[in-house]
Amino acid sequence: MLTFTTLASGSTGNAALVSCGDTHILLDAGISAKRITAGLAELGVKPHQLSAILLTHEHSDHVSGLRVLTKKAGAPIYATRSTLWEWYKRNRCDEVKALFRKQEAGTGFQIGSLWVESFPTPHDAAGSVGYSIAGEGKRVVLCTDLGHVTQEVRQAVKGCDLLVCETNHDVDWVRSGPYPYYLKQRILGDCGHLSNEAGAELAAFAVETGARSVILAHLSQTNNTPVRAYDTVALRLLSMDCDPERDISLSVAPRDTVGITWSPKGVSVC
Repeated sequence: MLTFTTLASGSTGNAALVSCGDTHILLDAGISAKRITAGLAELGVKPHQLSAILLTHEHSDHVSGLRVLTKKAGAPIYATRSTLWEWYKRNRCDEVKALFRKQEAGTGFQIGSLWVESFPTPHDAAGSVGYSIAGEGKRVVLCTDLGHVTQEVRQAVKGCDLLVCETNHDVDWVRSGPYPYYLKQRILGDCGHLSNEAGAELAAFAVETGARSVILAHLSQTNNTPVRAYDTVALRLLSMDCDPERDISLSVAPRDTVGITWSPKGVSVC
């Protein structure tokens, strides 16, 4: 059975686990290897049981635990050529480089019992991608770290069962907040992050095309709250006669702890 669980989700660090039978894929490694190992343990998985590690891009909140984790895991690391090169330039670790598996955006590949497809995302990183992962007739899409929704993103999201959707910030809070001007422009730009409203539109599209579960992810600690993100998306869904407490499952991924585990049968608390 296909399952998805966040280990951490936010502007300070991101990691998630997708499993199907004996196949376990770690999505990003943006928290310490110690925290990743502890999170995996809560889910009954040891690092050496990981089938692969997929990286969305090279920013530190997605790769900071990679080097140490690979000493325990030894799993192949999939990402675009640009992402892998940027990581290697900064770390110069040949032991990790030996695990690199280059997969360009828009390609698909099999990992155990899971079929993985990547798609390009507009973000200020080298070769940034999201992932669509399918197993046993169900499909999960991870779609965070993008400044706007492109046609490639919509095509990847269309028809998924679970959308993990970025709702990074409240636009007014960013504009009136403490960040310097250049950082505000980066966040609000076309290669920055999705606002609550933009994430709500993507969530609505996913639900319209078949999704019955949405997890809101990558919330800013300064410019958002779980309640504000949830309420913004819920209001958009209600406008299309979809009750987020009855018709679908809508939740917010926690920043620093293991989240709920999604499966086609529903969600459970670990």
